[in-house]
Formats: sequence, structure tokens, C-alpha cells
Amino acid sequence: MKTYMAKNEAPGKEWCMVDAEGQVLGRLAAQIAYRLRGKHKATYTPHIDMGDFVIVVNAEKIVVTGKKMTDKIYYKYSGYPGGLTETSAGKMLAEKPENLIRIAVQGMLPKTNLGRKMLKKLKVYSGNAHPHEAQCPHVLSV
Repeated sequence: MKTYMAKNEAPGKEWCMVDAEGQVLGRLAAQIAYRLRGKHKATYTPHIDMGDFVIVVNAEKIVVTGKKMTDKIYYKYSGYPGGLTETSAGKMLAEKPENLIRIAVQGMLPKTNLGRKMLKKLKVYSGNAHPHEAQCPHVLSV
């Protein structure tokens, strides 16, 4: 019996919608990364983008456990001397909650061109509305 290897023309990708309200950040990010990579499919192939599109709504209602709201720091460096900026998880949740989920998922994807391609299939919105109704996403229970 031969091992199945998918071709570059991956089969049709589905659209899934996840409600982040009351979900723990890390656990939700792990499930989203699993879905973006395509590991839930029987035809998973590591070097092909087999994953689905994932829409995350209610990003501002995500839950972070412990003292991470004040103690967890996200760093961004511009490349210039003195260009290091620090942002706490609480401040990021208040200002741009979409980035909080995007950074968590990005850390769980491959650090290659394929990983960056997978991350483009993640759509995060802070409200309950999203502009992807035409794709008829099915609700994913996490």
C-alpha cells in the first residue's frame, strides 16, 4: 500500500466560524492552528496547505487565565536603537484584541512561507459581525 501524498491543487477549502466568547486564549489558538494546517483531514500532507479558512468573532471577549493580563508582555522591535516597544496582554486586549489571537495562532504555525500562507486564511473580528456571509461558514464548536 502506498502513502497518499496530496498534490499542489489541494481540494476545496471550507469556511469555519469560531465564537471566541469565554474561550481561553491558548486553547482556542491551538484548535485554530490545527484547523488552519489541515490536520483534521484524512488527506493531511505536511508540505501542502490543506487547511480551511477560519473566521473568529467576538475577539474582545477572549479569556486569559492567571495574571497574564498584567504580567504577559508582547515585544515589538523596529530595528532602530531604542525602538523596542512593550505591550501588556491587557492593553492589547483593550486596544486591538484581533492581534492577541493572531499572535497566539502565529506562534503555533510553521515559521516558513507555508506558515505565512496559512496565517492569511485566519480572519479575526472583534465584534459579532463579519463580511464573509457569502461563503456560508459552518459554526465550529471548540
